[in-house]
Amino acid sequence: MSAKPQTIDEYLAPLSNEKRGALEKLRTAIRYAAPKAQECISYGITAFRIDGRLLVAFGAAANHCAFYPGAYPIKAHKSELDAYGTSKGTIRFPAHSPLPAKLLRNLLKARIA
Repeated sequence: MSAKPQTIDEYLAPLSNEKRGALEKLRTAIRYAAPKAQECISYGITAFRIDGRLLVAFGAAANHCAFYPGAYPIKAHKSELDAYGTSKGTIRFPAHSPLPAKLLRNLLKARIA
């Protein structure tokens, strides 16, 4: 990614098919769970905002994809995240094994609440 992306489509375009597919699934799940959220680029990665406030973000790294729901959703659903690498506000997952839609919905509900 030489030029900074201005849209999620621009961010996803240069990624491998596997990473792009995993992040497209994530994008679709976020749109479904939070239909009022608006897509944006924040700090160089893809994100969604509601009423101007950051809701969640996601992106790709060299060896994994990541979902950034914030600290509270991760803490609230810690037992469901044992199979993934986590830190305070980040969930890391391999592109070939995207986060399940039900887990994403639960994380988004916790974030919105």
